[in-house]
Amino acid sequence: MRRIVVVGASAAGLAAAETLRREAYEGIITLVGDEPLAPYDRPPLSKQILAAEWEPERLALRTPDTLAALDLDLRLGVTATGLEPADRTIELADGSAVPYDGLVIATGVRPRRLPGEGAHVLRTLDDALTLREQLTPGRRLVVVGAGFLGAEVAAVAWRLGCEVTLLEPAPVPLAHAVGMEVGKVLTNAHLERGVDLRCGVTVTEVTEDGVRLADGSEIEADEVLVAIGSLPNTEWLAGSSLTVGDGVVCDEYCKAGPNVYAAGDVAHWYNPLFGTSMRIEHRTTAAEQGMAAARNLLHPEAGKPFAPVPYFWSDQYDMKIQAYGYLRDHAEVALVEGDLAERKFVAAYRTGDRVTGALAVGMPPKAIRQWRQAIATGAAWHDTVSTAVPAMES
Repeated sequence: MRRIVVVGASAAGLAAAETLRREAYEGIITLVGDEPLAPYDRPPLSKQILAAEWEPERLALRTPDTLAALDLDLRLGVTATGLEPADRTIELADGSAVPYDGLVIATGVRPRRLPGEGAHVLRTLDDALTLREQLTPGRRLVVVGAGFLGAEVAAVAWRLGCEVTLLEPAPVPLAHAVGMEVGKVLTNAHLERGVDLRCGVTVTEVTEDGVRLADGSEIEADEVLVAIGSLPNTEWLAGSSLTVGDGVVCDEYCKAGPNVYAAGDVAHWYNPLFGTSMRIEHRTTAAEQGMAAARNLLHPEAGKPFAPVPYFWSDQYDMKIQAYGYLRDHAEVALVEGDLAERKFVAAYRTGDRVTGALAVGMPPKAIRQWRQAIATGAAWHDTVSTAVPAMES
């Protein structure tokens, strides 16, 4: 392959490009990104950047010299608009076309929005800096969606002296992902600080003065953040013959088509460790998948399935939340260390007859690290979790 194109100047895209060079690939690598900035880290946007603890320069994933050493054909500030697999070309918004022999798709996701104008979303550096300017003491902020992103923003805004209203359609925030009991623990952290958390409510639109709910009532706000999930950036692949569902559909090798692989938030791949297809929006998985996709593209004959134990973390108020595995669709949760009331604990998750996840709040990394190994080896639940430990829910 004389030319490999990586679409998406993200953590996954950068990892793919770096891996190609580490694997001694000497051809042309074109890295396309829709933002004008070189690849940067996104998790701090809702934490350190929003809290004004970091300035934007600190987000850069690589120094200019390190990036230059990769000898990339950088196409930043331009969006991919089409893929022609027959001609093996990528069409760009500036009217140009880039040929490829191999392709890595790492176009990530974009925030879901609500009807109406004026609401903030949080995905890019510009999004974070724009919202940051408004988070001054006494400002009224409505956050729509109490998932991890919404909860992180609510925590930062509260710390900055804002009046925060957090709206969530589910009865308990995050219960679908972490379980009812753990969800209640995270919920109480908001309530104890005076955040106006309202569950079981649906926002239908953003108004000039705030938001309107499904029952017709309105909540006034100076600023509104919509954090109701994301959509994979796959529209540009229409008519490409690639299978697109909830992301770019791939096999266990991250392969989406002939000489075409996907990585990061946009990839929906089969993870053989858990025996299911998944799309993971976690920073660590994105980088790992970028590396795996690049290796499998270069060496398909020696390809290895991408079977990671996903990892994510979240900072909310004084809580450090860490999790390994695939917690969704679990059948049982057990408290294996610590105390829920003190918000210092480790919970293990069962799917079928094996350990498939673990989540820690307020614990040192070593407390949860041992559970990563249990997940990676497919440890049997009853051999790993003491029968004396009662299930929190099942």
